[in-house]
Amino acid sequence: MRMLSAPELLDVWERGLGQPPVQRALSLLAAACPEMSPEVLAALSLGQRDAYLLTLREWMFGPQLTGLATCSGCGERLELTCQVAEIRAAPAASQQEEGGEALSLTAAGYAVRFRLPDSSDLAALADQTDLAAARQQLLDRCLLAVQHDGEEAPTDRLPAPIVEAIVERMAQADPQADVRLALTCPACGNQWLAAFDIASFFWNEINAWAVRLLGEVHTLASAYGWRETDILALSPWRRQMYLEMVRG
Repeated sequence: MRMLSAPELLDVWERGLGQPPVQRALSLLAAACPEMSPEVLAALSLGQRDAYLLTLREWMFGPQLTGLATCSGCGERLELTCQVAEIRAAPAASQQEEGGEALSLTAAGYAVRFRLPDSSDLAALADQTDLAAARQQLLDRCLLAVQHDGEEAPTDRLPAPIVEAIVERMAQADPQADVRLALTCPACGNQWLAAFDIASFFWNEINAWAVRLLGEVHTLASAYGWRETDILALSPWRRQMYLEMVRG
């Protein structure tokens, strides 16, 4: 994986404007990881994908993450700041590697083989609005084999405790896929866990960056008649100096 230049990131942003969220994440990784095929990237577990995105985000915008959250108790808006290192999960020793062995679970007479969810699974669920149906569909896609008392069993009739055990096993094997931030509201004292999605967070940052950068290009092009490629080739510091001179 490598850093992206400003023109490369702008190209990904432009393509991403017409893509669904899952494809945006893959487009970012495809640009940053030319050594990996689109098929390999799509087959990465969600935690593996997000670990790559987290590293790329740190390389592009720095180690600090700043965002907003809404208190689930009183509705107060609060700003939160953390470091990338604080939300980077250590890979589980048993994490399924790309092309590796499937995960397994044995409990209450059931023997289940399954894999971790990946981006292709999320893409298949993009139009599903029923959360319960989406959860079942995701599970069905990840189940590879189910036996009960040594005999093959249908995948859609697993008891709830077995399903919960599978979900827990997935979470343990792919911890980066489910990052939650412990928040406390200063207004009412409410405490809760907020889900953090690096894919959407990173994309929102890229969108804001692209809009700001294109505004700078417009200002400098209007003042000096320079081409976009020439302006983007300037270092951020030199570009900022020119902007300050134009603005007086």
